[in-house]
Amino acid sequence: MKSSSTAVRKSRVEVTSAGEAGVMVQASPRLLLASQLIFNVGFFSVVPFLAVAMREDFGMGAMAIGIVLGARTFAQQGLFLFGGAIADVWGARRAMITGCLVRIAGYLLLVLAEDFPLFLLGAVITGVGGALFSPALESLVAAAAQRGTTRSKTTPNSTTKSNQGSALFALLVVFGEIGAVVGPLLGALLLNTSFDTALLVGAGVFALMALVFLRFLPKTRPDIPETLAEQPRSAPSSGIWSCLGEKRFIWFAAFYSLNLLAYNQLYFGLPVELQRSGAGISALATVFACASVLTVVLQWPIARLMRRAGAKIALPLGFGLQAAGFGSLAVMAVFPPPNGFPILPALLLVTGLSLGHMCVTPVAMGLVLEFSAGRPTGAFYGLLSSAGGVAVLLGNTALAPLYELAYAPSLAAAAPWLLMTLLAAISAAAINRFLPKAKAKAQGPQELLHTA
Repeated sequence: MKSSSTAVRKSRVEVTSAGEAGVMVQASPRLLLASQLIFNVGFFSVVPFLAVAMREDFGMGAMAIGIVLGARTFAQQGLFLFGGAIADVWGARRAMITGCLVRIAGYLLLVLAEDFPLFLLGAVITGVGGALFSPALESLVAAAAQRGTTRSKTTPNSTTKSNQGSALFALLVVFGEIGAVVGPLLGALLLNTSFDTALLVGAGVFALMALVFLRFLPKTRPDIPETLAEQPRSAPSSGIWSCLGEKRFIWFAAFYSLNLLAYNQLYFGLPVELQRSGAGISALATVFACASVLTVVLQWPIARLMRRAGAKIALPLGFGLQAAGFGSLAVMAVFPPPNGFPILPALLLVTGLSLGHMCVTPVAMGLVLEFSAGRPTGAFYGLLSSAGGVAVLLGNTALAPLYELAYAPSLAAAAPWLLMTLLAAISAAAINRFLPKAKAKAQGPQELLHTA
């Protein structure tokens, strides 16, 4: 039996996906990680060039471009909660295939678009595709971690669940980042032909993914109720919207949302800093490459360290590093840029944000397993992402007028960076108050433990 079990673990992980309502399915973690990589290749080969195409090919102004890009982002992040709930009802396989097909429809609509309304509609549809895909994929990764834990020799507790989850989510971040690096390189090559070519190739990538999921992801029957054999009598409500009734999780998501708002400043605030320092927008590619290299090289070892340290250390440390990155830039924004090295403030910011992101993200994603307590995880991951989307919308709205003051060295130039420093510090100080209760009770005799 031992050799058989080992062989199964090596080849594939049997997944009991909460998003599949308790139906036993098998999904290879390699397939899930490769899916994240390819999905990001298809996304980043197109979406970063939307603004270029709208401006250069169709002569649209900054207002039109901002509306299209903002609507696309909000459609994706804002709908993650609904996408996760759909994954819980339909099953992850069906949601992921549908997400690919919806994104194909969005890309094809962008090919046909010749005016602003069609561009807007196509961009929104691409966002909806992502909202259907990502929570479903995350629920399968979480289920793989959960099933891997229950197959272990020892009785699993909440800590081992979250550690196993953080390990897989660390790999998910690495594979996603590789896709985020390869995608723009592919898009830049395709853009030399035309933007339509990039769109058609991107649609082809998602069509191939849909076929792979159709062939290799197991069919599920979400209508079968979850077995109650391993659930306590006092188990929480298992409805697909049960995450909305978990006040502790909602507060956790609210403080965790600062992670996405902070990372979003690489796209929103960093160009302002590069102009202030004199490094120029052309240095943006160098800074992004630095962030990608840091993530690909350091995410796995940092995730291992944070798993050993535990969430109570990892989360405050991560947000503290982000606060340090913003704080260093707030100080340097007051003075003229350093001679011969104007990109230094931007590199300090990127380093702090990247290291903080690497500490926080896998640990937080693993903790969702504890918050869900055996319930469907799609809506939980969806709510976590939607909270980030709301934070980006509100935060960027507040930061926009402050960035107008940050194009030249002055006391006023420190304002947006000081605000972000304060917000990151608040999350670092407060988030541990809202960790899952089970974490503190794991040694109790009547905990939610699986028994042989």
